[in-house]
This record gives sequence, structure tokens and C-alpha cells, in this order.
Amino acid sequence: MNYPSRPTWVDVDLSALNHNLQQAINSCPATQRVLAVVKADAYGHGAIPVTRALQSFGIHDFAVATLEEALELRLAGISDNLLVLGSCFPGQEGAFLQHNLMPTLLDMGTALRLNAEAVSQHRQIKVHLKVDSGMGRVGFLPEQLREFLSKLHEFDGLVIEGFMSHLACADKLNSSVTTDQQGQFRIMLQMVREAGIVPREIHLNNSAGLSGWECPECTMSRPGIMLYGGLPGADFSTVLDLQPVMHLRSCIAQLRQLPAGSGISYGHCYHAADDMQVAVLPIGYADGYNRLFSNCGQGILHRQKIPVIGRVCMDWIMLDVSAVPDVAVGDCVTLLGSADGLSILGDDWAEQLDTISYEVFCRIGSRVPRRYLSL
Repeated sequence: MNYPSRPTWVDVDLSALNHNLQQAINSCPATQRVLAVVKADAYGHGAIPVTRALQSFGIHDFAVATLEEALELRLAGISDNLLVLGSCFPGQEGAFLQHNLMPTLLDMGTALRLNAEAVSQHRQIKVHLKVDSGMGRVGFLPEQLREFLSKLHEFDGLVIEGFMSHLACADKLNSSVTTDQQGQFRIMLQMVREAGIVPREIHLNNSAGLSGWECPECTMSRPGIMLYGGLPGADFSTVLDLQPVMHLRSCIAQLRQLPAGSGISYGHCYHAADDMQVAVLPIGYADGYNRLFSNCGQGILHRQKIPVIGRVCMDWIMLDVSAVPDVAVGDCVTLLGSADGLSILGDDWAEQLDTISYEVFCRIGSRVPRRYLSL
């Protein structure tokens, strides 16, 4: 039997997704295509419906983090180009070939394994060669790249479809690190070309990079966070016109009249100064509403921002609605996103939590159903 769900959910606004996509497209040179990043369940927004929406907006190149994420899209019938940014781990080689997936090639060992599998099947596999231009994380360093290129004739099963790197500090519009990385990227790209390789795709810029840094050599840009309405950095608040895509909402389950002096929630870290009316919502930190919002979070109700009071629980939060007229059980409260002309943005949460909007979106729990608002 089907029963009504708990009145806590996320609205995913696909028109806002399209608006943000157009911002990304407008930031790219006309010669570059968008490689949309839909990893981590499309940053918590739902990988399958978001990817399908992006397809309908004209995007046909997508990036995920893991083989498992790629297979989820393939099993959903998505046959477009899929780049797996997290490489190919031992034992996964056959799956990449079987499902026509492109791994990011990070090191010689992975090259050997992928080549062996492809040759054993009398096939070739397309890879995107990733170099470390200054991120200090993964990818070929210059000497490692030189060694790989000297042995490339031994890798008959590999096709170098793409050449890529990743920016470490592009969220700052005046970053000497980014300038240095661009220079190193070009040097390593020239090494590849001198080895007789002409990658079909070249990409470096993420949301921050494509919004603030030019890379004329590139054929693609990789927007991620900006698609979902998150700023790639504080410097971009006046550069980008983004709309929130995720709207986290919950309905009032109980209204309580509490006398002055009442302690509220665990530890009684909040006491009512006066008689007050408290709204209880069925949402908590198990849903991604961070416990650090105890006594400092906010919700939007009846065109007002109202405060969260007391400790955030695993499954419940309390808000002071004493100043809200005509409040009733069942009224909808927006905790993240927009309502009634007011907004609480992912970047607002991130500032309060000393983190980034990427983490904010990804932490909204899987037990919170997503509802997709069509165009």
C-alpha cells in the first residue's frame, strides 16, 4: 500500500537549473562545450532527473566521480558521453569497456591495467589524461607524463580522447596560483602534442575557472556547483546571477504554547524568556539539517524569517513562531531555498557552518524525497 510520506521534502526547480546552465554557457567561449558535472547524485539534487533535464536543455557530455555513479546513469538509459573523474580502480576495467565509459587516467598503473583489458578484448578504450598542474592531488606530474609519453607506443588499447587538469585556487579572482597552473597546463599540453597526440577534448575550468579565467586552448568547461545555484567563491557574488535549485521544506507537525522559563530540546540550551508559541517540524540532522543550527538557524514562514530555538535533534527542530499571525499545523516552512520573496541560500548556510555550499547540498539526506518542478 502507498501511504502519505512525512511532510518534509526537497523541491528541485528545473527552471532554475536551466537558468544557471545558461549562465555557464554564457561564461564559456563559443568554441567550448559544457561538460556538466553530476557527481555525488548531482550534488544531492538527484543524478538521474537532473541529467535528463540537462539533456533536454541540450547537454550531452556528463562527468561523475565513480563507476557506480556512471552505472546508475547507464542503467537509467542515459547513453551520452560519461567521464568518470575518479579513475578506474583495479577490477573495474571490464565494466568501463562494457558500458562505454571514459575513465580519467591518473597514473601509469591504471594505464597498464586498462590497456591489458582492452587488448584482451581486441578493443580500444577512450581515456582523458589528467595532469597535476598544481593541485597537488592526483594526475601525472611532468616527469611522470614524460615517462608515459615515451611508452605510449606500447598502449595499443588506449585512445587519448581528452587532456585535463583541475584548478586549486580559481575561487579567487586574483590568484597567482591559477596563473601558474594555467602556464603549467599549457607546457604539459605541448608535451602531449609533441608526442604526436592530439586530444579531441581539452578542459581545465571548473565553475570558478570558467567564470573568471580564460583558457582559449580548451574545448570544454566543467561547471558543477554553479549549475545548482552555489557560488564557486565569494568573489563571484557580483559576477554571476544564480538561482537556487534546491528548496528544503517541512510542515509544522505541532504547535506548543510554552510558559516563560521553559527549557527547550536537549540540554535546555534555550529557555523561553516569555510565554511563547513553538512550532515543531519533522526534520533534523539525520536529514542534513545541521546540528550547528541549534539556536541560530532560520526558516521562512508567512513572509517572515523565524528563528530555530533549542538543539537540533535527529528528527525534529523547533522554531519560535510567537510573532507569526495565523500560524497553523500543516503550514510549510522553507529552511533552504526561496519562498514568499525571501531566500536562505546554500551560501548562507555555508557561511554559518564555516564550509562551502557543495557540502551543504550533498548533505541533504537520502530519506528526504526530491520533487521535481518542471519548466
